[in-house]
Amino acid sequence: MTDLELDQVDEQQVDGAADLADFDAFFAEESATRPRQSLTLYGSTYTLPESLPLLFTLQMERVQDSSDPDDVRKMLATLYGGNVLDTWAERGMTDRQLGVVLIYSAANIRRPGSCTMQRAAELHEQQEAGKATAPNRAARRTATKKKGKKGRSSGGRS
Repeated sequence: MTDLELDQVDEQQVDGAADLADFDAFFAEESATRPRQSLTLYGSTYTLPESLPLLFTLQMERVQDSSDPDDVRKMLATLYGGNVLDTWAERGMTDRQLGVVLIYSAANIRRPGSCTMQRAAELHEQQEAGKATAPNRAARRTATKKKGKKGRSSGGRS
């Protein structure tokens, strides 16, 4: 913003001091009009939030390499409420199924109806395949470099 624009904003704030911006009302009104995706899992219906909660995003970064179930519980509670991790685990959910549900949920929070369960499963498989092939690719590159060094000649005769 330019200095002139900042001065105008300052003047508006002084003139309209009684008309403070009410973000609580604004966000509540905005939230009520945004579409939300629902899903059923183990007989319970969950309605996803209208946008990805900041707490979920922060926890996702923090627990990325964590193996503590409490970290995962907190993260899931921000999307689905309650203590869903234990409920789902008791029902026999696998880590693959959890991954598919999370991919589906994240996509449909951003744009409701944008991702099918099948597509979420495909994306999960691609993600898992990417994790498995990375070390193998590095090993192949190392092997190729070693072979390449052995097979090279200086072009001169011995």
